[in-house]
Amino acid sequence: MKHTNKALLGKGLKYFAGAIPLSGIGPIVLYSAFNNQNHPWYLAVLIFGILACAAAVFFMFKGITTLVRSLFD
Repeated sequence: MKHTNKALLGKGLKYFAGAIPLSGIGPIVLYSAFNNQNHPWYLAVLIFGILACAAAVFFMFKGITTLVRSLFD
């Protein structure tokens, strides 16, 4: 009978812990950027928001694959 790989499970939970704040910060920053389109920092804030959203998606994907691998491998 197989057992859960606890080290890999912890690693997957760390990915989720990194993705949760980014999934909140990214849309807030994007909303702020789109409301201030005439501001000189608009492009920098927009790029930061897009990168935060992309990082949240990446960390969620890595977290799910790591959790599945720890449970079923």
